[in-house]
Amino acid sequence: MRMHHCVLGAAIAVAAGLSLAPTAASAADGIYVPLFAYRTGPFAASGTPIVNGMADYLNMLNERDGGINGVKINVEECETSYDTKKGLECYEQVKSKHPVVINPYSTGITLPLIPKAAVDKIPLLSLAYGLSASADGNTFPWIFNPPATYWDGASMFVRYVAGKEGGLDKLKGKKLGLVYLDAPYGKEPIPVLEALAKDYGFELKLYPVPAAEMQNQSSQWLNIRRDRPGWLYLQGFGTMNPTAVKEAGKNNFPMDHLIGNWWAGGDDDARPAGPAGNGYLSLDFVAVGTDFPVIKDIQKYVIDKGKSQTEKSRVGENFYNRGVLNSIYIAEAIRNAQKLSGKKVIDGSDMRRGLESLNITDVRLKELGAAGFAAPMQITCADHNGHNSAYMARWDGTKWTKGSDWMQPIKSKVLPLIDEAAKAYASANAGWPKRTEACDHSK
Repeated sequence: MRMHHCVLGAAIAVAAGLSLAPTAASAADGIYVPLFAYRTGPFAASGTPIVNGMADYLNMLNERDGGINGVKINVEECETSYDTKKGLECYEQVKSKHPVVINPYSTGITLPLIPKAAVDKIPLLSLAYGLSASADGNTFPWIFNPPATYWDGASMFVRYVAGKEGGLDKLKGKKLGLVYLDAPYGKEPIPVLEALAKDYGFELKLYPVPAAEMQNQSSQWLNIRRDRPGWLYLQGFGTMNPTAVKEAGKNNFPMDHLIGNWWAGGDDDARPAGPAGNGYLSLDFVAVGTDFPVIKDIQKYVIDKGKSQTEKSRVGENFYNRGVLNSIYIAEAIRNAQKLSGKKVIDGSDMRRGLESLNITDVRLKELGAAGFAAPMQITCADHNGHNSAYMARWDGTKWTKGSDWMQPIKSKVLPLIDEAAKAYASANAGWPKRTEACDHSK
């Protein structure tokens, strides 16, 4: 995931060809929430709707409510183009403005920021991406990756396949493949898939796609034709995804046996395949569409007033709604932090406590105008992820539909691996600090 410099003024932004969110301002008069964006580069088709949804929800709170508990949320974009080097430059530039949270929106950017978070006392919120092991809150008290990890997603893929094949015991002798971007993000599910292959007796075939070949996957699909895996899991991003969906159609691979992870489920991931993409599946943890009061309020207070960069026709699409969910988590954590600290203008340390006590129930979702928009989610001191449910979204040739009930990850397999990986991370990083942060959220 790659990035441009952070721009701290509209004039500079225009000169540099970058973009600011509509309410960019200094941190002095409110709570500063920078958004790492990638509206440019090879992943822009995914990055643009995500940051639009994030910005629109926070700006809606400013317009409708005057912010959160009377405090304005200062939203400012830092364009990254999904580039790790530029993302780190963004971080260094925004941290002096005392952000309460960083959303890297890149596994490549998240990984080098993990050691910085505790030092700078700025929590990282990586929504269902980043380092799966950082779900362990005791080892990573400043890192949060709800509502599910990449390892959870991979286990849900295996669980779904097992359900179609007649049970987990029926996976023995089967071939399952992983088509993945040859980058830290793409490689994330490999450890859990290898462990599940050993446990359940299926053969795992790996098909890495170099970044330079995202739109030319002929060699990978030649290998897929040779190996004949029964099911494929797609851990792709950006232009890699529609290419894979189109290649599956060209190679007569059953579309309902190609399953994307949740970052391979954007509308622009499936739409380019046209009718040939009918039946393509993708994991998802947010509903699509505009039939939610929260989306109606965004339309009323932000979109219709011309205070958004979002095209009206794209409101309610999958990645847009996911950006909205991301900002719901941010806003609810800010509310928690205000309550716990007794302060209206919070800092990063307060925000960490707010995130660590986040409990978004069905009742709270309804209060937010988001009933049915997402599954309930809870974070604790020990568990910074929740390992929550997802469902299979099905592309019907023109739009995403719900293709399954909500599914749980195979927690009995994933959680021990998370614990083991967190310990290995701490051991591999000499001097990794033990948790010292308070865990009393009774106030």
